[in-house]
Amino acid sequence: MALLDFISQPIVSWLNHEASKRVTPLSDFERIRHELKICDVVLVEGRSRVSDVIRVTTQSPWTHAMLYIGRLHDIEDPDLRKIISHHYRGDPADRLIIESLLGKGTNVHNLENYAEEHLRICRPARLGIKDAQQVIRYAISRLGVDYDVRQIIDLARFLFPWSFLPRRWRSSLFKHNPGRSTRTVCSTMIAEAFAFVQFPILPLVKQSANDEVQMFRRNPKLCTPSDFDYSPYFKIIKYPFVDIHYHEDHHLLPWHGTGELNEEENHLYMEAETHPSSEDVEEAISQAIAESEAPASEDPDPAGDNRREGTLELSNELDEPDDPTSQVVDNIATDSDKPQIH
Repeated sequence: MALLDFISQPIVSWLNHEASKRVTPLSDFERIRHELKICDVVLVEGRSRVSDVIRVTTQSPWTHAMLYIGRLHDIEDPDLRKIISHHYRGDPADRLIIESLLGKGTNVHNLENYAEEHLRICRPARLGIKDAQQVIRYAISRLGVDYDVRQIIDLARFLFPWSFLPRRWRSSLFKHNPGRSTRTVCSTMIAEAFAFVQFPILPLVKQSANDEVQMFRRNPKLCTPSDFDYSPYFKIIKYPFVDIHYHEDHHLLPWHGTGELNEEENHLYMEAETHPSSEDVEEAISQAIAESEAPASEDPDPAGDNRREGTLELSNELDEPDDPTSQVVDNIATDSDKPQIH
């Protein structure tokens, strides 16, 4: 076991290496902090190498999920508060989250750790107080559980398209009943917590011939952070760093200024002055109106005649007997007239 840890530790450290933080955050952390309610799922756009793996695998910017459990006094059960106090030595007034991290396992942390990250709130719709406490109870029961690195690898293998990865190479880890494992990842732990109270995330819905509807809970090991974003049973709450609600309309947002884009940003973003001008739009509208009012006998496309003439000239050239490619073209045309078998 010590040898395995010795080998895996450098790999975990390499995967956990984070890119530099953004100069300006994408989220208004203060508003998010005060908006959060118990059992909200907080999504994070991670900056580590393992986040890049999850981002590519799930095709989503959201690479990490956390369960918000509130302050210590928000937890009703005194036994659960005792467990939290054992795992978290900070101020009881801190806003706490439970998360599973590579190399650290499932732990309680201060929400302030993510003050400069891009965050999104996913709130379970109409989740009662009693059920919310049960969700927290399950999450607390998983504290100390190790992070399952193999599940990340198997998830990538499972989600890869068959055209790139033969089916026989795909993992069988997710088949049949997953059971309660001794390791987990962030989104799986949270999915299991909501399944504990039968709250849906992305269930399979089947309708029988007599119009009866049945729901099937998805394997929690297949859950990814983006599933909470896609789920119709979670409300999405966004607080961007620069919010339209603070202004009368979006025209008053700070599009103009003295800031400059670097070489990499120039490929992804545009200066405010590069947007289409009103004159260009009005000219296109006027041209479209003129074409729509043109008589039906007129060709609305002045280049159409030239294209037809070019086609005719090409056809005449193909009819030349001395053209060495004429026989090949004739054969292609003949083959195209034959019925195709699919």
